[in-house]
Amino acid sequence: MNIDILLGLQWGDEGKGKIVDAISPDYDIIARFQGGPNAGHSLEINNVKHILHLIPSGIFHSDKLNIIGNGVVIDPSVFRKEIETLGPPVEELVKRLIISARANLILPGHRILDAVYENSKGISKIGSTLKGIGPAYTDKVARNGLRAGEILRKDFRDIYDQHLKRHLSLLKNYDFAFSLGEYEEGWFDGIEMMKKFRILNTEYMINDLISKGKKLLAEGAQGTMLDVDFGSYPYVTSSNTISAGACTGLGISPRKIGEVFGIFKAYCTRVGSGPFPTELKDKTGDMLREKGHEFGSTTGRPRRCGWLDLPALRYAIMIDGVTQLFMTKSDVMSGFDTVKVCVSYLSNGKECLEIPFNSTPVEPVYLEMDGWQEDISGIRKYNDLPGNLKKYIGFIEGQTGLPVTMVSVGPDREATIFRK
Repeated sequence: MNIDILLGLQWGDEGKGKIVDAISPDYDIIARFQGGPNAGHSLEINNVKHILHLIPSGIFHSDKLNIIGNGVVIDPSVFRKEIETLGPPVEELVKRLIISARANLILPGHRILDAVYENSKGISKIGSTLKGIGPAYTDKVARNGLRAGEILRKDFRDIYDQHLKRHLSLLKNYDFAFSLGEYEEGWFDGIEMMKKFRILNTEYMINDLISKGKKLLAEGAQGTMLDVDFGSYPYVTSSNTISAGACTGLGISPRKIGEVFGIFKAYCTRVGSGPFPTELKDKTGDMLREKGHEFGSTTGRPRRCGWLDLPALRYAIMIDGVTQLFMTKSDVMSGFDTVKVCVSYLSNGKECLEIPFNSTPVEPVYLEMDGWQEDISGIRKYNDLPGNLKKYIGFIEGQTGLPVTMVSVGPDREATIFRK
């Protein structure tokens, strides 16, 4: 079992980027398997913050191979900006990063359509990041997508113009003003940047490397509760964020999967619209937001904050087949006299443990626990953590049946405690 998966168990923003970076030394290959520039994986290295949208979080390790898998949708303009701001020269990054020829491109028309569709929903907006993700995946499923491998064709511009014509035809049905030039700005420069990298049938490469004993970490984006099938539909993303998405997003067999690392925050956050049973619209929620710097790394929007939701966490664990739990943002919880945990829901006056399929509102049932006051950001050994925090972790382990084997106590890669 040379393939492990790391993914989020909530509504995204769980801190996946930092943890992928922290455990990358244990792997030879780090591969993104779904999502696009709607994801923002934040890493802090030597007090310098980096935000990755498309590139796997192992890119800062010079001896690791990073792969953008076929399940990812790529905006060339975002890709170019990301490459240029990473730090290492392009010549060095070309050695570390490979792009799947089967990965679909986000075209300028997709971004315009995203804005048009979201605008047309009025008060029913889903909270799209407006990065063109939904329309790009729609074209992929409708067999109208444009893949990364096509950019190497001599007639690529003609192919692009055909897609643009189709998108402009769709846009005629809406009263929406836009400037095509603004959306195309930097896009073709991004195409030229992509051409500098190896664009390959990465499914062959991955399986060949695995057969030779190399280890791969599959990096997910967003979170389980945003999965297009199992998330809080329709307030979800347009890809499969669950562990099964790694198989289709990289071209690997389920039989080759070993560990599934599930990341969750010590509390919950959500960006955009959709159900959020434990949301706190009070001073406590504001305190979590300010202490945790809970503002979207992609959109900058303030995140909705609330207490930990155990029914949702258990659901994600079940769907993903999680084997180990990683808890982040525990340092943000310091300073509360008491903390609450949602242990079940009330639906139509009856207690239940299941997630409604149709986003029906439910009322959280809370258990209250003693909080901890200590600043834990400098702690590096589990036994040195406050007793009430360890009780909190123990309660989560008892409720989920899984060990919490990693506790993050700050944003820097060194602020990570691994339990042996």
